[in-house]
Amino acid sequence: MSDDVTLTIDDIQVTVPAGTTLLKAAEQAGIDNIPTICYHDYCTSNGLCRMCVVEVEGSRTLVPSCVGKVSAGMKVHTRTPRVERSRRTILEMLNSAVDLSDAPEIQEFMTEYAADRERLPGARPREHPVLDDNPMYVRDYSKCILCWRCVQVCAEDAQYTYAINFSGRGFQTQIDTFFQKPMLETTCVFCGQCVAVCPTGALKPKRQWLLEQGASIDEVMDMTRSERRRKKPRIEAGE
Repeated sequence: MSDDVTLTIDDIQVTVPAGTTLLKAAEQAGIDNIPTICYHDYCTSNGLCRMCVVEVEGSRTLVPSCVGKVSAGMKVHTRTPRVERSRRTILEMLNSAVDLSDAPEIQEFMTEYAADRERLPGARPREHPVLDDNPMYVRDYSKCILCWRCVQVCAEDAQYTYAINFSGRGFQTQIDTFFQKPMLETTCVFCGQCVAVCPTGALKPKRQWLLEQGASIDEVMDMTRSERRRKKPRIEAGE
């Protein structure tokens, strides 16, 4: 008995293994027009942002393709007016509440879907102070879209460090350390993987951030040098 499933995506018939997500099935069919934000190839998919929704014939709601699985005979459409309206609304809502100035990919989506940047003028922006509590990176949660990538890569997806997680509820939800401890007092090993998967610049290398603030190269090197290296005694020749 075959474990393969045949379905149609944008009028293209594709056969994939059972359990394949709609996003991966579309990629196999050569369809690359499904946008993603919270999705990352090396992180567990949770369907949080809903940018990757597609329309499945017979389904009452739009289906997030990063977690939706294929089924035999399924007919999927990736760019219907309903899908595009949903994606555009998501982008407009994100733009109204989050600083997306360091998110070039999302800015490209805004243009592609003709999102109205002024549609929600009365929206309350998410404002948080920049957290500069370690020599490796800074955290600016005013730019955080809660995609969960950093939490996942810090946990079972890669590092198994569990230094960060969600805190708060509703609009007050943010990524944080346990008990709001400074990063140096957590289990963080400063591997940099959370910074690498962040799509919006909410997590940024300390040196890059300092340069953007106008610091000189010498100032940057001094401010990001570890205490151990800064205080290392000089060893004279012959000692």
